Amino acid sequence: MHLYLHIPFCKQACHYCDFHFSTSLKQKPAMVDAICREIRLQKEYLPEQPLETIYFGGGTPSLLNEGELEQIFNTIYQQFAVIPDPEITLEANPDDLTAANLQLFRRYVNRLSIGIQTFDEETLRWMNRAHTAAEAEQCVQLARELGFDNISIDLIYGIKPEVWERDLARALALHVPHLSAYALTIEPDTAFGRWQQTGKLTPVDEALAAGQFEELVAGLTGAGYVHYEISNFALSGQFARHNSAYWKRRPYLGVGPSAHSYNGRERQWNIANNSRYIRALAENEIPATVETLSAADQVNEYLLTGLRTIWGCSVTELNKLLQKDFLRVQQKPLAQLQQAGWVTIQGDVLILTEAGKLFADRVASELFA
Repeated sequence: MHLYLHIPFCKQACHYCDFHFSTSLKQKPAMVDAICREIRLQKEYLPEQPLETIYFGGGTPSLLNEGELEQIFNTIYQQFAVIPDPEITLEANPDDLTAANLQLFRRYVNRLSIGIQTFDEETLRWMNRAHTAAEAEQCVQLARELGFDNISIDLIYGIKPEVWERDLARALALHVPHLSAYALTIEPDTAFGRWQQTGKLTPVDEALAAGQFEELVAGLTGAGYVHYEISNFALSGQFARHNSAYWKRRPYLGVGPSAHSYNGRERQWNIANNSRYIRALAENEIPATVETLSAADQVNEYLLTGLRTIWGCSVTELNKLLQKDFLRVQQKPLAQLQQAGWVTIQGDVLILTEAGKLFADRVASELFA
């Protein structure tokens, strides 16, 4: 089983980010108390199997101090059995990865997911990132020197071509075990979204982003990385165990404001409001909305996640979820997608072609039940 913890605090707001967070740290101690209380209240949510992965996301979990980390981990290990060698990931920003912090994190976690985004100084300022280009590279080397061998970095493409070319080259030179890359997306409730509405920012060039994605795939696969999910690449044996559980529809518990959970039958998501989350947990209430998934919902979610991976979607599993012959029901759109060269069926598996990876969400929606 799998546990996600949302730590909803950041030093400053990145101009592209629409995740739930606060730049005020005043509520951090109360939030940690509330998260620990939710862990205790939710311990029966997952089947009685040990945790295989623990993932600290956000926000910026690397803002947690030693006392807060100890409090959370004590609560986890009191409430759950944990396998002997769990994957424990902490999302971190380069500016937080000092030698002292890395030594602290090493006592609790064995995997770092570092939000580099770009190695270009001007682009970092444009995105309103808190770290410098020098810190972006130095933190990876420092993490390695202090004992971290399981490191992932994040990059953003859909930016200036000359910047992207340098970013990709620098990422390849670092040769980290895992890399995630996401297209720059302009969300309405962000600084970039507001700039676009006023004409200060032009929309992302989709053709440019597609071309940079193709450069990304060619560069990383040529360097020995496995493109195992649309946005994720890993060296052999270094797939993210936690994120792979999402894509494979494994049950997981999410705690913290805005966190999502899935138990195989239902999805639930917590309120995205720090104060209301804290108040509710003080009353031993979990401020979550619960949705029971229909057969069609489960098929659609499986298509949306499974098609993004090298594992694709099992036709047998689709038949089981839909309780019908999926290939017969979706014969017409499937034939059109095959004719377009975007999907193929290999034995029991429905899978995207290389060309189809550029249209993953569209392909899934065309096949929705």
